[in-house]
Amino acid sequence: MWTQPADPLGILWLSALVAVVPIALFLILLVVFKMQGIVAAAIAVVAEVVVALWAFGMPAASVAGAGLYGFLNALWPIAYIIVMAVWLYRLAVASGHFDVVQASISGISSDQRIQVLLIAFAFGAFLEGAAGFGVPIAICAALLVQLGFRPVKAAMICLVANVAAGAYGAIGIPVIVGANVGGVDVMDLSRALVLLLQPLTFFVPFLLVIILDGWRGLRETWLAALVASVALSGVQGGLLWLLGPELADLGAGLAAMAAIVLLGRFWKPRRIFREGGGEAPEVTRYPLREVAVAWSPFYILTAFILVWSIPAFKDLFAEGGPLAWAVFKIPIPGLTGVVETAEGAVVTQTWDFTPLNATGTAIFLAVIVSFFSMPRLKASDLWHELAETIKALWQAIVLIVLILMLANIANYSGGSATIGAALAAIGPLFPLVAPIIGWFGVFITGSVVNNNTLFAQLQVTTAKHIGVSPTLLIAANTAGGATGKVISPQSIAIAAGAVGLSGRESEILRAAIGYSIGMLAVICIWTFTLAQLLPG
Repeated sequence: MWTQPADPLGILWLSALVAVVPIALFLILLVVFKMQGIVAAAIAVVAEVVVALWAFGMPAASVAGAGLYGFLNALWPIAYIIVMAVWLYRLAVASGHFDVVQASISGISSDQRIQVLLIAFAFGAFLEGAAGFGVPIAICAALLVQLGFRPVKAAMICLVANVAAGAYGAIGIPVIVGANVGGVDVMDLSRALVLLLQPLTFFVPFLLVIILDGWRGLRETWLAALVASVALSGVQGGLLWLLGPELADLGAGLAAMAAIVLLGRFWKPRRIFREGGGEAPEVTRYPLREVAVAWSPFYILTAFILVWSIPAFKDLFAEGGPLAWAVFKIPIPGLTGVVETAEGAVVTQTWDFTPLNATGTAIFLAVIVSFFSMPRLKASDLWHELAETIKALWQAIVLIVLILMLANIANYSGGSATIGAALAAIGPLFPLVAPIIGWFGVFITGSVVNNNTLFAQLQVTTAKHIGVSPTLLIAANTAGGATGKVISPQSIAIAAGAVGLSGRESEILRAAIGYSIGMLAVICIWTFTLAQLLPG
């Protein structure tokens, strides 16, 4: 049995400084030396191994075990979910369904303020839940430009709108990873995010209208903004509170779109707003049946995810349930029953392989069922799109693997605990800066998933030292990360490419940074307030 040292060098701030070297190195290599993420992460993993072996005295077998655990978790369930979700999206595009989907959205209103609410806010949230990985920013920004928006404004609006959905990503992955790395319950984290992030989410539609057309625009369209806000934040909050994060964006995005469409049947703004006073482009009209068929992959996906998320289904696979045999708990050599935390708890962590009840399996079944609603595609197209999906995502998956390996070695060597102990010196003021860590993490890595992988355990450890709810600080890390996506270089590069501004990313950054910092400040103050109200 090996016990993690709380202060291996005998001076807490020095031990923490050594422990933070791999993470700092990763960030410096990305920002200063502008290395590829994979290269920077690989170097940081090597540095983490050296720190774990040398400074913390972790046995080589335990270092390997922690790295293996990170590797396995990256592939299952995270990579599995991402590949399945993007595969479904690519099939919708290849089948031609997505052209109809875009046209059906664009034809609802010619007022650009309503289009922003419908596309950037509601449809963007839906796409974030279905695919994530920059897909909603790219598609929605390009669609807004096609509808007559100026490219910089279109890109910036989609980045700001993504704050309402970015914390939950593709099928809730950021929340699932945050709970996994931080060792908290997924449902508890989901409910903490309701308390922390929903007030800002409710405000986002009003902010989008103000950005586009000022206070006059808000006076003219406040009803539409209110309807969109109530529908999305209400459904999102309810799903998070009752079912968890998997459908938080999918269900909320659909509800907001439906609410806006329904409102448009009996209410129109007095003035039709177009940037520069231009004319609205002509939109192709499709029969209702064709529109319904085009949307069917997303209905099917939502249905499968809903079934997989309900407690009754989950209970089938719980210990003692009729399908508990389908959950394989695999001990990690060198880690399970071998490592003891500084607090005296023996690590009992296993890798859970869940082929039947994994969220990725629900998406896979949705892919197969949806394929039969795509007569233009052959079986060979189905597997071709899967191969192309893996080809497009392999670098992102490798990066997630490396970051999870780094994070788990840091966690199980005691490095994260040492950093948390040092940060706890800030004392009661730490909740005020906790979201800034998440904001910075996403600014650098471009991903709320990667951010939670890097910093969730640090937030937990610090929370325990200062007597604050660990779940609240992971939520703060996630929420701060959502505001960081607005100006993440990765997000801005995706937006710039989508609207034809590659090479002019700085223009989008300058337009968006004020909103990102403003929303971060709101989250910081609200986190500090909740930390005083909620039990530790």
